[in-house]
Amino acid sequence: MDEQASVMHIGEVAARTELSLRSLRHWEEVGLLQPSGRTEGGFRLYTDADVEKILVIRRMKPLGFSLDQMKDVMRDLEALEAPGTTAADRDAVRTRLHAIRAEATERRVALVRQLDMADEFIALIDAQAD
Repeated sequence: MDEQASVMHIGEVAARTELSLRSLRHWEEVGLLQPSGRTEGGFRLYTDADVEKILVIRRMKPLGFSLDQMKDVMRDLEALEAPGTTAADRDAVRTRLHAIRAEATERRVALVRQLDMADEFIALIDAQAD
């Protein structure tokens, strides 16, 4: 772990990301996220870069992506930054990320439709209750 990076324990990360300790531990258990290190006592240590990854995952979750899809996206994002990634591999990664972006856009549209229906329902109740 880079000594220059700020290092946080899981409680601070949970507070910064508005996630539960349970969610962060679960994401580690299923292989979605790994803390950058551990103390001698075994406590998880996270860096600012880890927090950024957590925020990406948190943003994908409401869109209903599966754990496997989220793992694939995280792996692709890391591959784009990895120094040993070839140009051909980067092109393949970009193609996959464009596809997931299109899917995210479709899912967002569906969520907006659901919100519109919720607003209509609330307005209906308001009109009937007054």
